[in-house]
Amino acid sequence: MAVPRQLQALVQPGVVEDVGEIYSRLLDHRPVIQGEIRYFVKEFEEKRGLRELRVLENLKNTIFETNEHVFPKCEQAMHDNLNEAFKRLQAANDMIHRLQEREHEERKRQMDKLMAREEKRVARSEEFLKEQQNKRAEVDEEHRKAMERLKEQYSEMEKELAKYISF
Repeated sequence: MAVPRQLQALVQPGVVEDVGEIYSRLLDHRPVIQGEIRYFVKEFEEKRGLRELRVLENLKNTIFETNEHVFPKCEQAMHDNLNEAFKRLQAANDMIHRLQEREHEERKRQMDKLMAREEKRVARSEEFLKEQQNKRAEVDEEHRKAMERLKEQYSEMEKELAKYISF
């Protein structure tokens, strides 16, 4: 495209550069914005970095204090409490063991008494059965004798009756 003659006279090498510079200073805000962005990022990173450093320092101090003071106290308290709990558990275990032994002895005594009673009951039962057999034998014997007496009595009565019938 050709530049018109009237403009060619106006267009001189220095004028174009001045116009470009004026344009870039007045209308082109990219360099200013980029500078502001760089400044903001730099400040943000520095403040963020300092804030993160403070957080990390606080964490380091907390961890150090925990390792140096809290853990040993907790460990000692845990050790003391566990020893006390262990002693109590041993005492409870011993008491339970003694109680179980007493219960076992009591059961054994009860079983012995029960066995003695059972033996007495069996002996009495056998004695009772023998007595019953003896009484039965006596009753059977008495019955047999009574039957014989009755047979004899009836046979005598029949003989006497036979005497009277013969008349």
